[in-house]
Amino acid sequence: MVSIAGKSNIAVLAGLFERDETDRIFKTYVCVDGNGLVAKFHKLHPFINPHITPGSEYCVFDLDGWKCGILICYDNNIIENVRATKLLGAQIIFMPHVTMCTPSSRPGAGFVDPALWLERETDPTSLRLEFDGMKGRDWLKKWLPSRAYDNAVYVVFSNPIGMDDDQLKNGCSMIIDPFGDIIAECRKLGDDLTTAVLTPEKLTQAGGSRYIKARRPDLYRDIIGKAHTPEQKVIWLEEEAEGGETGGGKD
Repeated sequence: MVSIAGKSNIAVLAGLFERDETDRIFKTYVCVDGNGLVAKFHKLHPFINPHITPGSEYCVFDLDGWKCGILICYDNNIIENVRATKLLGAQIIFMPHVTMCTPSSRPGAGFVDPALWLERETDPTSLRLEFDGMKGRDWLKKWLPSRAYDNAVYVVFSNPIGMDDDQLKNGCSMIIDPFGDIIAECRKLGDDLTTAVLTPEKLTQAGGSRYIKARRPDLYRDIIGKAHTPEQKVIWLEEEAEGGETGGGKD
């Protein structure tokens, strides 16, 4: 990765499993450039595999004149994680995912038939209706733009497309600006690449910049910090344990 970054004069971010010196295993995301490791983040909420150790700290780092953060998949559904990363100085938050097209208690959720993927060239419409509906993109639009808007940050959301083991994923990788607008998105029914120009002016023009300054932590510090026992359920795994027919899943 360092070699690739050096040859192309870019930064590269990628996910991997990491085992530390005490044999703990983490879901890890790294950023490298041509000089080596720039940043490393451990997923805070690895809620499927009991053998994965949760991370214990946020990650904010300098990259080409920007302050950047990383939150992996389910970490972004916990709104406090995004706000904390912003308050630590992040202007861009990288949000790598493997998500959508899985069962949930949310209306409209569910798997997408893998047969539609095999028929995507002859019948792209049926697949697009599934990918863009509440099983996929429409669900994403309910919450992801708000993470960018509320915190006045750029969001770089990545997601695979195609078969991931026995599950079909719908892609829709996108870049969202601090106004909550999608400024670039991968829309092909296959591998795709997109780019966007980020402008620092939007960081202060967006409403989230004002909202953060208007906060009154004295009102809710004790409420938000109140001790509780975290509960992270995986709906389709629960159904499988109860004798259901749903397949395995990813987070």
